[in-house]
Amino acid sequence: MYCLNIIGQIEGHIVLPPQNKTTKYEHVIPQLVAAEQNAKIEGVLIILNTVGGDVEAGLAIAEMIASMSKPTVTLVLGGGHSIGVPIAVASQMSLIAETATMTIHPIRLTGLVIGVPQTFEYLDKMQERVVRFVTAHSRVSEHKFKELMFTTGELTRDIGTTVIGHDAVRYGLINEVGGVGAALGHLNRLIDEWKLNKKVQPGNGATMPRPVQQPPFEGGEV
Repeated sequence: MYCLNIIGQIEGHIVLPPQNKTTKYEHVIPQLVAAEQNAKIEGVLIILNTVGGDVEAGLAIAEMIASMSKPTVTLVLGGGHSIGVPIAVASQMSLIAETATMTIHPIRLTGLVIGVPQTFEYLDKMQERVVRFVTAHSRVSEHKFKELMFTTGELTRDIGTTVIGHDAVRYGLINEVGGVGAALGHLNRLIDEWKLNKKVQPGNGATMPRPVQQPPFEGGEV
C-alpha cells in the first residue's frame, strides 16, 4: 500500500511564503497517478493534517482520490479544515481521530475584489462545487452541511463550525472515529474485497464499489 500525507496549507497557483508548511498539488497529483498505475500498490492511505488552502487545488486532489480504481482510506489527524473537508470524504472509507477537528466555513477571497454582482455569483458557484462534492461523497445532507457552514457565533471573527471527532461521524461527514490501526484494517479489508472482485471479473477494469450510501442525516441524536 501507499501512504500519502496532506499537511499544512494546500498550495495552488500562487507560491506561498517559505516559512509555511505546504502540500503542492502539482506534487500530489503525479503521486496519485503513479499509485494508480503501479501494480505493486494495492491501496492508498491518505493522512490529513491540513489547515486548508486553495479551493481548486484541493478539489483537484479530492477528485483524483475519488476517481481511483484502487481502495482508498482517509484518516484525519489533528485537522482537516476548510478545503481539507472534500479531501477527507473523497475516499471509499474515512476516519477521524477522536481529538481531530474539521472547520467548515464559506469560501473566501484574497487580493483584489471587485464589488459587482458577478463576483458574488462566482463565489456562490465555487461554493456549490464544494457542497455538491461533500454531500455526494458522504452521508451529510446539503441542508445540514450549509447549516454548519453558515453558523454564526461559534468561530471568533468568522462564520462556520468546528466539528470534533465524534460530531463529524454524527453529522455524517466521516464514516468512523479511529486511528491508524483502524484505518489500516479497513484498507486491508477493502484490498481483499478488491482482489476478490478482480478474480471474479478478470480484465474488465472494474472499480472498487463504494459503500452503500445511507440516508442523509438531518441532525438530532444518533
